[in-house]
Amino acid sequence: MLKRFDDNSRRILRFPAVLPCQDVNPVTLLRSLITLSNSITNYQSELFATQRKNVRESIRQIGILSMFFCEIMEQDVSGLPDPAVLCFSELHHSFQKIRFLFEDCTRSGARVFILMKSHFVATQFLTLIRAVATALDILPLNSIKVSTEMKELVEMVAKQARRAKMEVDPDDDYAMRRVMLILNQFENRFEPDPIIIKRVLYYLGINSWSDCHSEIRFLDEEISLVSLENNERDLHLLSTLAGFMRYCRGVLFENFVLENTDDQSAGRSNLEILSCLNPEDFRCPISLEMMIDPVTVSTGQTYDRVSIEKWLKSGNLICPKTGKKLATTELVPNLNLRKVIQQYCIDHGVSITKFQKQARDISSTILPGSPSSAEAIKFLSEYLVRKLRNGTEKQKSKAAYEIRLLAKSNIYNRFCLIGAGAIPLLLTRLSSSDSTIQENAIAALLKLSKHSNGKKVIINNGGLNSILEVLKNGSKQESKQIAAATIFYLSSVQANQKLIGEIPDAIPALIEQIKTGTSCGKKNSLAALFGILLYPRNHQTALSSGIVPLLSSLISCSDKPEIITDSLAVLATLAESFDGSDTIMKASSLPLIIKTLQTSPSRAAKEYCVSILLALCNNMGVEVIAVLANNANLIGFLYTMSTNGGSQAGKKARSLIQVMHRFHETSSSGMVANWDSSRIATIHSC
Repeated sequence: MLKRFDDNSRRILRFPAVLPCQDVNPVTLLRSLITLSNSITNYQSELFATQRKNVRESIRQIGILSMFFCEIMEQDVSGLPDPAVLCFSELHHSFQKIRFLFEDCTRSGARVFILMKSHFVATQFLTLIRAVATALDILPLNSIKVSTEMKELVEMVAKQARRAKMEVDPDDDYAMRRVMLILNQFENRFEPDPIIIKRVLYYLGINSWSDCHSEIRFLDEEISLVSLENNERDLHLLSTLAGFMRYCRGVLFENFVLENTDDQSAGRSNLEILSCLNPEDFRCPISLEMMIDPVTVSTGQTYDRVSIEKWLKSGNLICPKTGKKLATTELVPNLNLRKVIQQYCIDHGVSITKFQKQARDISSTILPGSPSSAEAIKFLSEYLVRKLRNGTEKQKSKAAYEIRLLAKSNIYNRFCLIGAGAIPLLLTRLSSSDSTIQENAIAALLKLSKHSNGKKVIINNGGLNSILEVLKNGSKQESKQIAAATIFYLSSVQANQKLIGEIPDAIPALIEQIKTGTSCGKKNSLAALFGILLYPRNHQTALSSGIVPLLSSLISCSDKPEIITDSLAVLATLAESFDGSDTIMKASSLPLIIKTLQTSPSRAAKEYCVSILLALCNNMGVEVIAVLANNANLIGFLYTMSTNGGSQAGKKARSLIQVMHRFHETSSSGMVANWDSSRIATIHSC
């Protein structure tokens, strides 16, 4: 009868209790009540950081009622009067809520939140105990066969429940006021006394780095949920507490635990090509939505065409992001970024609206959530930078790891860390002989490279060469993988694509990682190579380094579908140039591409194959077209792609079908020799 809720499936301080049905069997109801009351009384062995008096009183009263239920069960309960069954049903409903309240007061990571909600929690205790009293008021004790002593105990519980105060414990109230004082000091840009903070944390049982980390994880989860509800009041509180606890974790606790969490996922996560891009990279600075048609203005900033045109039509002649006067109102299409966004959507097989939602989610972290949190993060950033500069080796390692955590999925935190000067110091740690320090430093740089300012600072401080050195000679494979992902983020800026390509060892180092790295190393390196190859002049370096045979080998031999798709994406980029197409043909990769189109279960892989085949037709002419036209089965796959593929893939599939049809028509009239690339280009443009 009891419904169990996973802590992760129920929002804190929400009590989804279910009232038993009217025709419930009295025996079933009493058994369930006994089980439920026992689960509540078992909490007497749990640690309650707050609400201790209210918990003790609730457990005492429910413990007496549990004995009452057990004594009833020893009798014949088939004749229980209806008012008694109604009473027990109401008690069951209230007990469910009390158990939920106990779960929340002991929930891992929720101690500081429950403290700050002390008045609300105490009110819940009062409400629920009064509900117990109301239920007992309708209990016909004289009609129930239990001992006189038990009846007296139940009457006593009912009387005490009616008079219960269930107030905030004075010690809880004092601790809560101390936290409010600390938060107020942060808001007024005054760094609180660490001794006062430690006293509050000690009261709550938050005594270690891991305890702080647990609090932060809980608060972050709640923030993501509350954000969807637009509950500004709770969001403000949660953001404030999250900033406070991050400060405590970074500043007050020297001994930290390097946990195997998703914070380290840069080196191990299952990335597909472009999947390590965050939707924030695609946001228009004006609308904060994903850019559909990105264009660049004279200051070099990129916006979505609709947004910037609306801005200009309003009479604004300055760049919204830089504030500089626009030399011209001409809008230059950013074709490279548009292509990246389109490929991102193709790879994930989702609609643009999903990415718009994700963009809004990440855009919420541009602001700190509260003034108190903002100042706490600033103080913490400055502290971590000081430790990076002047601390012991252990402190430097911890500082790098804290930066790694702090910059995760939060734009404001990245902004503060970059402004405090973290990047130049992290770059110096890349040459450390300590593998842990090196990994923490490169992982922190990866997080910061997601910010536009971070990319600039890394480049301006000569960070490319240091990151490439980790890629080539990193002391751990994880560090090499993260370095490849960092290069990918840097390559999202067009000017950086050229810079990276001009470093002689850059592309060969990525290709070597594709050859010898782990599965994640291959994926990250393929993603980085894809970004670099968006600059056409980098193609020749990749081609001369033997990239095409390597990609063909991965496509034919890899057992990882995502690596096959990533390899096809890079090959599709190379095929757009004549030299790339020529190399693909010389490597005898055409049959492999056709076979992959016909056999791959991946929609993205098929679409890349179509892109490659069309590029080969454009660049190599009849040499390729004849092979495609003579493949009787190919036309059926292309028809499927033309109707079921994405808009770009469908257009390319239709172009290929037209090319093949035209070839058959001309070959039957003996005019095949007149075919050339300009004719194919004409068909493609149609």
